[in-house]
Amino acid sequence: MTDQPVPASELYTDEFAANPYPSFARLRADAPVCPVSSPRFDQYLITRYDDARAALVDPRLSKDLYGPEQYYLKIFGPNSEALNRNMLNADPPEHTRLRRMISQAFAPRRIEALRPRVAQIVDDLLDKIVPRGESDLMRDFAIPLPMIVISELLGIPPADHDRVLDWTQVIRTSGSSRRSPQEERAAVQEAQLRLHHYLAGLVAAKREQPADDIVSALIDACDQEGKLSEAELVTTTFLLLFAGHQTTADFLGNAVVALLTHPDQLDLLRDRPELLPSAVEELLRFDGPLPVASPRIATEDLEYQGRRIPAGSLVGVVINAANHDPGHFVDPDRLDLRRVRGPHLGFGYGVHYCLGVSLARMEARIGIGALLRRLPGLRLGVPVDELRRLPAASPFRGLLELPVTFTA
Repeated sequence: MTDQPVPASELYTDEFAANPYPSFARLRADAPVCPVSSPRFDQYLITRYDDARAALVDPRLSKDLYGPEQYYLKIFGPNSEALNRNMLNADPPEHTRLRRMISQAFAPRRIEALRPRVAQIVDDLLDKIVPRGESDLMRDFAIPLPMIVISELLGIPPADHDRVLDWTQVIRTSGSSRRSPQEERAAVQEAQLRLHHYLAGLVAAKREQPADDIVSALIDACDQEGKLSEAELVTTTFLLLFAGHQTTADFLGNAVVALLTHPDQLDLLRDRPELLPSAVEELLRFDGPLPVASPRIATEDLEYQGRRIPAGSLVGVVINAANHDPGHFVDPDRLDLRRVRGPHLGFGYGVHYCLGVSLARMEARIGIGALLRRLPGLRLGVPVDELRRLPAASPFRGLLELPVTFTA
């Protein structure tokens, strides 16, 4: 097991962005808990399934980035507190309080009632794509689908969808442009400020004129019970907006690439659409959109796999490495849509388990099913190794573009 930090030059490369799984396999085998020096911050990576699952519920690994050490500054930057101080970056009892308030909006009955609307959005998007015979599926489908759904849930007016999407995409694609690092940071900070200003205005507007949406419901709960501060209303809205579309969009892109590069599994799913629920789980395990869980902080000296993690260290649980652990999954690097559903970590584990899991599954099942029905002969428009991806240092695994062709 290596005692030296793994340098960024060994992991955060174009080759790693295209296919990180060989690197994850080496880490699992040779250094399952190891320090890594990344372009953004240094941390310890945990890569084996059992260790990852244990770390996700370890109370000694705190999610509170806003304590005296102010870890958020090195992770998110100086403008982050206005947007990111939310339940994702909080521990119980703060996390428990915030999650209880929000979970009511994602009750299974409420999400199931959205099914006809989600199907309509999918069909509306595909109606524009089908006649063309080609598409950038990220731009035309994978990104707008979850963005429209979560925007409508939050109560963002349709006239504002495009500009809100533009700001979130500046944040999502940070590091992928040809701008200098200084220009990139400035662009992200500007997008954060504009998004914060907009969401604060949205909360104020909903307070004056409430409607049947999540933001109005949160305001009502705040006013009636005093359980959310004004700042928490804004940061919670941001969390729901960003988490509600980012990972789903990236997952849809990754899933399409996985299917198109495994034609036997693509044919299987076309022939047996009843496999869609299990297929979504396998596609998420195979190439999930959040390779490393959001950072945790060791509140005391820890030991995993005989490796000491000093107090104050940042720790990253590598979900995509754990989901390819041969000690837990048979032949894990093989895409098998008939795989007996196992407890993958794609939606997390423990108290921070994905709150929007029911909505994400619904969007994925409806979206992928419709793509396969309505785009016959679907294939990549460029060789797979020419696909443009988010940079390797991004916290997300996804595509910048997904060119495809099909029979119009």
